Amino acid sequence: MKIDKNQIRISVIGLGYVGLPLAVEFSKLYSVVGFDINTQRISELKNNYDNTNEYTDSEMALSGDLLLTHFEEDIKNSNIYIITVPTPVDKNNKPDLMPLKLASLMVGNYLKENDIVIYESTVFPGATEDICVPILEKQSSLKYNVEFFCGYSPERINPGDKEHTLKTIIKITSGSNEKTAKIINDLYASIVTAGVFQASSIKVAEAAKVIENTQRDVNIALVNELALIFNKMNLDTNEILEAAGTKWNFLSFRPGLVGGHCIGVDPYYLTYKASELGYHPEIILAGRRINDNMGLYIAEKTIEQITEKGISPLGAKIAILGITFKEDCPDMRNTKVCSIIEKLSQYKCDLSISDYWVESKNAKEQFGYDLKKLDEISNQDAVIIAVGHQDYKVLKEKDWDKLIKPGGVIIDVKSIFDKEKFSKNKYHYWRL
Repeated sequence: MKIDKNQIRISVIGLGYVGLPLAVEFSKLYSVVGFDINTQRISELKNNYDNTNEYTDSEMALSGDLLLTHFEEDIKNSNIYIITVPTPVDKNNKPDLMPLKLASLMVGNYLKENDIVIYESTVFPGATEDICVPILEKQSSLKYNVEFFCGYSPERINPGDKEHTLKTIIKITSGSNEKTAKIINDLYASIVTAGVFQASSIKVAEAAKVIENTQRDVNIALVNELALIFNKMNLDTNEILEAAGTKWNFLSFRPGLVGGHCIGVDPYYLTYKASELGYHPEIILAGRRINDNMGLYIAEKTIEQITEKGISPLGAKIAILGITFKEDCPDMRNTKVCSIIEKLSQYKCDLSISDYWVESKNAKEQFGYDLKKLDEISNQDAVIIAVGHQDYKVLKEKDWDKLIKPGGVIIDVKSIFDKEKFSKNKYHYWRL
């Protein structure tokens, strides 16, 4: 089942934060088709514009043998299919595998003997072989591990991170048999300079991915809970963490909102599978509850702080800086800033929302929010720095004097400022 490297033809299904880097990097060595159902996304990429900001216009223009398309039939001549579609959860936090199933159905229609299908989407252990493979078999009328083969190589993309990229992060690989695993391992090794790690099975690779984000979620939940406790004691959480961090084995995590399409979602895939097997996870779900409720806590804390300053919440002018799920990227998926906005809206506050990184039309389409430019906002009763964008860190004193009333309240969710930066006589400063 050896595939001649000169004959490799790859289709990447899904061109988001995960799929696009794969398509671009593989296209420098192989013939690649990049497929996405979003026609606007394809049109923009063809014009060398990547709205995720993972690639600049010039970097996109330097892409190699890459066909960008929204036509299914363009993938038919490939012999390696890499599926990178989203794996979200529904309103009840249950895995929504529909995008994965639909992608498998489509690929199954074009699958040929000796083709390999590689999944990168985050799932629970067993999803690839228990859910996706049967779809591929039925659609193609081919037998798994006899006439076609599969692999799993979990994505490790960190949106907005220009240091830890596809090429510089060790890539886990796996295959449905020894030969397939070797082919897949060699394939990724050809573009990932950091190296590859070949897992013993697809299920091991699936499990490794889902626990990476689960571990981080639980650790952040711990420091969030510590912040809730220390705030009741009028202690500064960041000072405590800085002191504790002097020990060599203390793990460095900071409190904040936990959104996005990975950390805020992936643990539910593991807990779903565990519950299906008769085990009720406790620590993981407890951590999820804490992190999911931090936006509400920030909103309530804001109301508390302005009330203490004699400002009525009703009609209070509050600016919210940042709406993305993390700093210095335009990704708004599963952002927990929305919970702050929704809660403050219940108090009838007069809200102004701004984000350097987000196009106003995208916020309007996704959430119904009308964004303002920062220079359009002034004379606020309170300002919530919800996301630690670099742009906010460099605001000068004159900018703050315009933005907020004397005696107003600054809520620093990510603690991007030293607590001594703002004079207590001028503004009231609080950080998580």
